[in-house]
Amino acid sequence: MGTGLTIPVLIGLILAVTVVIGIVRQRQERLDDSRRGSPPGTGYHKLHSHYSSGLGGHDTSWTVPRDPQEYARRFVPPGKKTKENKGQD
Repeated sequence: MGTGLTIPVLIGLILAVTVVIGIVRQRQERLDDSRRGSPPGTGYHKLHSHYSSGLGGHDTSWTVPRDPQEYARRFVPPGKKTKENKGQD
């Protein structure tokens, strides 16, 4: 093998290994039964976050509803008509 082909062959091998690793990880994720998030329900999740930089920081806590419909309603602007109140005007 010539010296001129060494770099393209190495790049090709690295690319092939990267593709194989990506395919294997995708298959593992599909087989993994643990899902992100939490099941719908009643009540609220309590979320906490902490931000810290060299000059200071900030702590924040907030609640998020477990019910997906209630969570979605939080993003509807005030005064916007919804399916429930369209005919009430």
